[in-house]
Amino acid sequence: MLSIEEIKLLIEKLEKVSEHDFKNLINDNLKILKTLEKTIDTHNSEMINRIGKTKNWFHLDNQYKDKNPVVNESTKRSVRTKIFQFGRINMYNSLEIGPGTGMFSMDFRGWRLNFFLDVLHSVENDIRKKFPSQHQKYLKFYTTDKTDCSQIPSNSCNFVFSWDTFVFFTQDHIRQYLKDIKRVLIPGGYVMIHYCDCHFDFDLTQAKRGYWNYNTKTMMHDIIESQGYEVIELNQFCPGANYAIFKNPGKQNPVVYEISELILD
Repeated sequence: MLSIEEIKLLIEKLEKVSEHDFKNLINDNLKILKTLEKTIDTHNSEMINRIGKTKNWFHLDNQYKDKNPVVNESTKRSVRTKIFQFGRINMYNSLEIGPGTGMFSMDFRGWRLNFFLDVLHSVENDIRKKFPSQHQKYLKFYTTDKTDCSQIPSNSCNFVFSWDTFVFFTQDHIRQYLKDIKRVLIPGGYVMIHYCDCHFDFDLTQAKRGYWNYNTKTMMHDIIESQGYEVIELNQFCPGANYAIFKNPGKQNPVVYEISELILD
């Protein structure tokens, strides 16, 4: 039996070839599939509202990943190379959403202040331990219940980053988050987030087993643009390590990101 993720992928593929000779056949099947998709999505939305991932779930997930890292060293190096491209000056602040185990948190020392936003209070103590005493005053921790960034000053950051967090969010959740962080960014500020792309088997498997939430590169592009951002790059280091880089319109940011191809070991 087809999963909802496979149905969504099939719909996307059929829409792309709908200009070919089999248009009528494709359209008939699209109607059936879209009706089925809506029915399943309605049921899934109700289930998500009832059994959405709790703070305890994220706490246990962090504990597991602290002992069993899920990102290999080669991918970590590639992500860090990207991060450093946005931190060439010390005029503005950075924001990391969902720092979790603090895998990349030390990489924001080049910014004036490092803001961290998470659903768990406990991440503050764990991440502070990674930094030397002289840097503690530059670390600012905030908690959020969903997507709220209201405690973080407006127009304060030129870079917002998140890895291994947005893969757990529904598309509506992502859309709202991008809307909320827009206030935090300066004009011309950048965002880099890790997302799920179910065009790839690895990501689709994670979505089918209920660990990640369904998303694709095509849909991610549309979500970003719907919130008024400029899409800069949608790429991947490897399946499961897909990233989106996008920009808040404006020219206040003196840092200009240039796309570069990274080769993994």
